[in-house]
Amino acid sequence: MKTFTIPEFYRSPIISQVKQYRKLQDPRKKDNSPTVLNFGTVSYYIARHFGFCFGVENAIEIAFKALEENPDKNIYLLSEMIHNPEVNKDLTERGVKFLQDTYGKQLIAFDILTPNDVVMIPAFGAPLELVACLEQKGIKTEKYNTTCPFVERVWKKSEQIGKTNHTIIIHGKYNHEETRSTFSRSAKDSQAVVVVKDLEEAKKLANYILGKKSQQQFELEFANRYTNGLQISTHFNKLGVINQTTMLATETSEITEFLKSIMIEKFGTETIKNHFAETHDTLCYATNENQDATYGLLATDADLAIVIGGYNSSNTSHLVELCERKFPTYFISSEKEIENNITIHHFDYHNKVLKTSTNFLPKKEFLKIIITSGASCPDSLLDAVMNKLNSFIKNTISTDEVLMKLETYSLK
Repeated sequence: MKTFTIPEFYRSPIISQVKQYRKLQDPRKKDNSPTVLNFGTVSYYIARHFGFCFGVENAIEIAFKALEENPDKNIYLLSEMIHNPEVNKDLTERGVKFLQDTYGKQLIAFDILTPNDVVMIPAFGAPLELVACLEQKGIKTEKYNTTCPFVERVWKKSEQIGKTNHTIIIHGKYNHEETRSTFSRSAKDSQAVVVVKDLEEAKKLANYILGKKSQQQFELEFANRYTNGLQISTHFNKLGVINQTTMLATETSEITEFLKSIMIEKFGTETIKNHFAETHDTLCYATNENQDATYGLLATDADLAIVIGGYNSSNTSHLVELCERKFPTYFISSEKEIENNITIHHFDYHNKVLKTSTNFLPKKEFLKIIITSGASCPDSLLDAVMNKLNSFIKNTISTDEVLMKLETYSLK
C-alpha cells in the first residue's frame, strides 16, 4: 500500500513502536486482540487498528503540499478537511481558511474568490453544485482534491447501479459532508435517492416500498432526505444500498439484508436479482478494521475505555458506541480534557453535549484502561493521553522498559 509523507509532529514514540510490533507479529492482520502496555500499576489495552487511515494520510499530505507549493497565495478549504480539531487547527495556524463549516454553513462568501486562489476539497468530497460554483469562478480543484479514494469508490458504485435504474438508498447521516457529497452524485446517477440513518428508518421506509403508506406520508416522514420527484409507486421497484463509509459496517449489512428481505416479500425470491443490487463492497476497509479491533477490546477485562477523536467524527462516535456496550467510556478530543485523576471532560455524542465526570479512574491498585482513536486522530494524541494519565497514577515504570516487554492480550 502507498505510504504518505506526514508531518513528524503527528507521529509518536510509543504508538509507532506498538504499530511496528504488531506489523511484524501479525502481518496479515488476522489477530484483533489488543496490544498491552504494562506500566506496572496501570496497563493500557491498545486497539489492533486505530488512527490515521489511507484517506486521511492522503488528505494531510495533499494539504501540506498545497501550503508548501503556494506560499504567496490565499489557500482555502471548502470545509473541515477531516474531523479532527488538532489537524484543522494546525492548518488554520498556517493560514488556511475554511469557506464553510462542517454542516455547509457559509463562513466566507465565494464572491471574494479569484482564479489565483487555491481551494482544497476535503476528504469527504464535495457536492457537485459546489464544485461547479468554484469552476465557474475559474478555480481548478483537481490538484488539491483530498477526497478519500474509498469515498470515490462508493460514488462509482452509485453510478453503476444508477445506470441500471435502481433507486439508491444511502445509509448515512444526512447532514454529514460525505453523505451530502454522495447524495449529489447519486442524484445525478439515479432517478431517485433516499437517505436512511439507521435500521429503524429503513423499517419505516419499508412501509412505502410495500405500499402500506401514502406518497404524502412519505414526503413528510422523509422530508429533505430524498430527491425531488421520487414516486413511491414507481421508484421502489429496484433498489441498491450504498453507505457513508464511516458508518457501522454491521448496521449497513443489517439494513441491506433487511431491505433485500422486503424486496423478496414484494417480488419473490426467483426474480430478486432484477430488483435488488448487491453492493457490499462500498464499506471502507479502515472503518471495518477499526470496528473489528474494537470488538477485540470488548473481550478484555478493562476497567474503562478512552476513545480519542473529533467530536463531529462519525467513525469515532461508532467506536464509542461499541465500547459503551461493556465499559464506562469517555470520548475526548485530546489529553487536555483530562483535568486530573478525578475529573475528565468528555463528549456525550448521544445528546451532543460536553459533560464533566468525577472519579472516572477507579480506586484500584492496578488499573486497566482501553485506548483507541478514530481514523482522523494523530497517533501523537494517544501518547499524550497515556503520559497525562501516568502523571496522576503512582509508581508507574518507564516507557522504555514497557516498550521492551510488549505483549498481546490473549482473547482465548
